[in-house]
Formats: sequence, C-alpha cells, structure tokens
Amino acid sequence: MSGVTQPGKIWGVGLGPGDPELMSVRADRLVRGARHVAFFRKAGRAGRARAIVEGMLAEGAVEFPMEYPVTTEIPLDDPRYNEILSAFYTDVTAHLIALAKAGEDVAVLCEGDPFFYGSFMHLHDRLVGRVPVEVVPAITGMSAAWTATGRPVTWGDDVLTVLMGTLPEEELTRRIAETDALVVMKLGRKLPQVARAVEAARRLEEAWLVQYASMEGQNVQPLAEAMDREAPYFSIVVIHGRGRRP
Repeated sequence: MSGVTQPGKIWGVGLGPGDPELMSVRADRLVRGARHVAFFRKAGRAGRARAIVEGMLAEGAVEFPMEYPVTTEIPLDDPRYNEILSAFYTDVTAHLIALAKAGEDVAVLCEGDPFFYGSFMHLHDRLVGRVPVEVVPAITGMSAAWTATGRPVTWGDDVLTVLMGTLPEEELTRRIAETDALVVMKLGRKLPQVARAVEAARRLEEAWLVQYASMEGQNVQPLAEAMDREAPYFSIVVIHGRGRRP
C-alpha cells in the first residue's frame, strides 16, 4: 500500500572488548553507516561504547545517549533497583520503537557481545515482536582477558565456569573449587571478596587479575598482589585450566 512506511530495524551492535581493531567487519560497516546511534553511559560520562567508535560515526549521525539512572548508588537487593532500571529500559525502548516505526534504523552500541551480560538484552526483550531487531555478535571481554595472559584458558575436557563477583562469598568459593578454568566478572568493590573466595578454594596461586584487556592501560598481575583493593569496572579474574593435552 502506498504511503505506508516500512519499519526500520534496531541493531544491537557488539563492539568487542574495547580495541576498535577487534570489531567485526559487519559491526564496523553498521556503525559507519548509521543515521541513528544509541549507547549506554553513566550520567556525566562519555560512555565506553561511544569512546570505542570515536571518529567512526557518519557526519550528521543523531546520537541518543541512554544514561543509567542508577549504577552502584542502590544495593542490588534493594527492590527499588529493579523498579528504577525497569522503568528506564522501558522508556528508552519506547524511543527506539518510535524511531523504527518512523522507518529509521538504529545502531545500539554494545560493549563486548550484546547477548553476554549486556544491557542490550533488556532492550531486546522489550523490542522483540514490536519492531525488527537483529544482533551482531562480538568478541567478549573475557576472551580478551585470557588472551592478555598469554596462555590458553582451557585444554581438552576442561570445564570453564563464568561467575559474577556479586555472588555470595560462600557460593563463589564452592563454584571456584569445583571448576577447572574460571572467569570472574563484575568485580569492582567485590574484588576483596572474590580474592578471599579464590584463596579459600585453594586456587590463589593460579589466579590472575586482568584490567582493561585490549584497551589502553591493560594490566595483568597475579591476583595475590591485589587482594585488598577495589578493581575498575573493566576487570576480570582468570584461572587457566590444566586439562588433557596431546
């Protein structure tokens, strides 16, 4: 039917771990060609996803910064945390849907892979079935982290476990003791707790702390040297597997 606007598509574009050269060819093409670009950031900050694509956006591209209303100001177990974030995700999703229904494509910039502990997942759940949406996968931050150590993270039949530093210390200890290879994300203020759990699981001598993997300021050090400090957001603990080899 003439006069009917075909809906645009919302793209969840994985940018990889931080180095622009580690973006996929597809992600690079979409970012450079986008008329509308959306990205998450903390209020008052430029946003890491936006920083990765600095100098890549087309002239005249319309930017839509999605500023988190809370990050660490409210404990995760406070009911208000989910209420505030849910309202935020619903609000920004409405803006993206309006653009798509007007026939505009939107590239939502995502650090790492959009479907791996990323904020885009919360948009995706609200977008599916309402407007076209597609995800561009990417190298994860944890892949860059174990690569920075210069050693394979798994061998043969090793089991790799990915944990969040926000888990209770007792659960961290149990899971660390049970696995072969390990990645712990979401450290920040929880680094001392994670370090205690690694030590309690008798894995401390095997553990590495990787900060800013693939980015400026990359640093790799034994976890034992950083047990009592906080870690920046882009930090990951790695324990390598020691499984079967030829």
